[in-house]
Amino acid sequence: MSRLTLAIFILILTTIVGVAVFLSTTDIPAPSSPVERILSDDRFPL
Repeated sequence: MSRLTLAIFILILTTIVGVAVFLSTTDIPAPSSPVERILSDDRFPL
């Protein structure tokens, strides 16, 4: 039972470290599509 627990713990730890390395080294581009919204004048009172 303790070997199974140790194996699961090592697997989870390896997965977490792998995901952290992947996210820190991958260049994820920001969305580049323009956003155009029509805002009514009621939202900006003078």
